[in-house]
Amino acid sequence: MKSNAVEPITKPLHPLTAITPARILVVDDQPANIQVVGSVLGKLGHEIIPASDGPTALKRLALRKPDLILLDMLMPGMSGYEVCAQVMAHPEWKDIPIIFLSASDDKDFIVRALNAGAVDYITKPFNQAELVSRVRTQLALKVARDQLKQLAVDKDELVGILTHDLKNYLGGINMSAELLLGHAQKTDDRRLTLLAENIFRSSGLSLTFVKEFLANSAADYGLVLKPVTINLVDIATTVVQHYQIVAANKQLEIQADFSTAAVMVQADAQALDQVLDNLLSNAIKFSAPGKQIFVTVQAAGNRGECVIRDEGPGFTAEDKARMFRRYGRLSARPTGGETSTGLGLSIVRKLVLDMRGELACESVHGNGATFTVRLPGS
Repeated sequence: MKSNAVEPITKPLHPLTAITPARILVVDDQPANIQVVGSVLGKLGHEIIPASDGPTALKRLALRKPDLILLDMLMPGMSGYEVCAQVMAHPEWKDIPIIFLSASDDKDFIVRALNAGAVDYITKPFNQAELVSRVRTQLALKVARDQLKQLAVDKDELVGILTHDLKNYLGGINMSAELLLGHAQKTDDRRLTLLAENIFRSSGLSLTFVKEFLANSAADYGLVLKPVTINLVDIATTVVQHYQIVAANKQLEIQADFSTAAVMVQADAQALDQVLDNLLSNAIKFSAPGKQIFVTVQAAGNRGECVIRDEGPGFTAEDKARMFRRYGRLSARPTGGETSTGLGLSIVRKLVLDMRGELACESVHGNGATFTVRLPGS
């Protein structure tokens, strides 16, 4: 038989004036237990929500989300374990701390309770000081977790605003510097050309870093892709055109071979642009002057594929083992002083996989590299 007895407080309680009143769901099939717990915690300003069984507890949860759940382990019908499992499975409830209550102090019960998702365990008959102390501890931990979560959200929002603004500002500077560079080269003003080249290069490096930072943040926090039917040739053409001047400035030649006007695939346009942009910029970044870069788009069975091949240094066996790791610096170094964050290929791989595609790399050290992006056909 369940015990409803309550052990009295044998020493003064720790001052509780700093505790913020909380909403506590107390689930127990013995009304006397709910009354006792409610009396002790109610005096501290907490709002007590009673439930005499599992189904009632779940209904109370749906109406008002509590800050803490005190849950009897052994109840007729739906047990505390079953209630806990449903709470843990619900995305809006899974962060609510649960303290199990039971007249049994069997170690197996305690282990089972903690494995079910509970954060603590209190045996009956209750010791009031212990009950208050454990409740206070879990509420304090919840407040700390909530504050950390909000700080993370605020930080991400602030960083997102700053980086998006920086992207726009740097993009404008880079475009203006590119036009200025073209004008300076026509006027044969060596000093002006050097200044324009410096502005163009520095703003380009900064813009690349910001773009990769944004893409990495999006990958970390679950970028929601929206696959649609798009022409792979159109995306590849836009990316190639964007890098023609950059390649020419490094004395590189981009050879585009699009055997057909349309290769339709299922993909997210922004993500696909990011993937091809990253792969082509890497090919340019690591190619020495006088080399060629080859971009091919073609249908491959029920898939569309884009192949980007360079004549750069290629990858060592060690490079291949870590090339898709975040911040994984590889043996090759940019040939024109460009920056390398080590984020690019990790982002590319994640975006391709999120579009249900495949990313393959073939390379022999010293003989260039070939990246192939395959996407579902439409």
